[in-house]
Amino acid sequence: MQQQDFSRQSNEQSAYPPSYYAATINDTDVFPYLDRDIEVETCIVGGGYAGLMTALGLIERGYTKIAILERNKVGWGASGRNGGFVFGGYSLGPRKLVKQVGEENAKNLYQLTQSAVELIRKRVHQYHIDCDLVDEGVIWANWFKDQSLLKNEQAFMKEKFAVDWRYLSPKQLSSIVNSERYHGGLFEPNAMHFHPLNYARGVAHQIDNTQAQIYENTEVIDVQYSSSGADDEKLVITANAKVRCKNIVLAGGGYLGKLCPPVANSVLPIATYVMATEPLGERLTECLRSHAAIYDTRFAFDYYRPLKDGRILWGGRVSAKTRTPRNLAKQLTRDLCKVFPQLSGVNVDFVWDGWMSYARHQMAQIGQLAPGVWYGVGFGGHGVAPTTTAGEILADAIANNSEQYRQFQPWGLPWNGGPFGPVAAQMSYWWYQLNDWFKERLGK
Repeated sequence: MQQQDFSRQSNEQSAYPPSYYAATINDTDVFPYLDRDIEVETCIVGGGYAGLMTALGLIERGYTKIAILERNKVGWGASGRNGGFVFGGYSLGPRKLVKQVGEENAKNLYQLTQSAVELIRKRVHQYHIDCDLVDEGVIWANWFKDQSLLKNEQAFMKEKFAVDWRYLSPKQLSSIVNSERYHGGLFEPNAMHFHPLNYARGVAHQIDNTQAQIYENTEVIDVQYSSSGADDEKLVITANAKVRCKNIVLAGGGYLGKLCPPVANSVLPIATYVMATEPLGERLTECLRSHAAIYDTRFAFDYYRPLKDGRILWGGRVSAKTRTPRNLAKQLTRDLCKVFPQLSGVNVDFVWDGWMSYARHQMAQIGQLAPGVWYGVGFGGHGVAPTTTAGEILADAIANNSEQYRQFQPWGLPWNGGPFGPVAAQMSYWWYQLNDWFKERLGK
């Protein structure tokens, strides 16, 4: 197994961190940085999905006096580095969702993400966004032998959420995923996968075609607001300028840093890891006879999908450590070959990592911190559809005084544990990994 060094190429092309996505972006356009004071109606901090979708939601509702401030580049964080899966649900699982808020509220919350999937599909076509969209579903592949896991989940989703997932027997799954590792699966038809960075940039260009403004390389160092009323002037302060505004939206995710402590101290940056193989040619069809994206039933699951140029994009493993592990490509390739031993010796052309923002309760955090001060963070590893949900909810709150965001109040902004948070998160991950290992060893 050899890893080719594409880092210089992708940095020269895009100034994004090296990745398959950075090396295959559709354009290298640069948005300006903010070097003067401006006044807008809504200032959005963060140029990832949550910020972009809030801006686009406002534009589609007739509001264009918007500025997005991004410390690096549009989609630079998790939005431009993720696995590219587009499907319903939250990081908090559906069973826990029902347990915590009841069947009716859980169904309404889940439906918001189902609607978000449809909205993403619509926007890709409406705005002619070239993002390699593959609208052929997602497969949840069973790592364990127990078929009742699949049957129970299928029945639960149908009964509680009116969602139809198709059962795939072990024989049916093996006919399209050539691996002895799996034992059947569930197929989710209302799901897709795409090039997440090109999607982010496509949305950004659509926003830029209006009077809204996007500023890159513009780090926000402070936000100033009072809690007395929504009409009070607010300030978003950068190193070289001030933005006066009526509304602030905090959407920095795992890259929010220490900005606005009530929000920043409620999330943990959790790392996840992704690689892309060399183009596989016929070896790809020997492994996969489906264009669907795939993930498995373990807590610490692998996720992967075929790419249009014949590669496999493979992701997995999470860590509370922000340092990139040594020999990451070897570790991920080892995981790949556990599922597809026929790919032993495959070359890895790209490997990268990124930070997701997790809350202790694992639920998306969408709400109002003070009058006119909004936040959309904490989407975990399940963020493409929920960030679109957040954008719609926040845009509707700002434009139409909607109170739909109150559906997320039961979770709030709990403390992330400070220096103990990453340790607790890592220990929790290892515990679930151990449970998966025991379950597999017991042959369940």
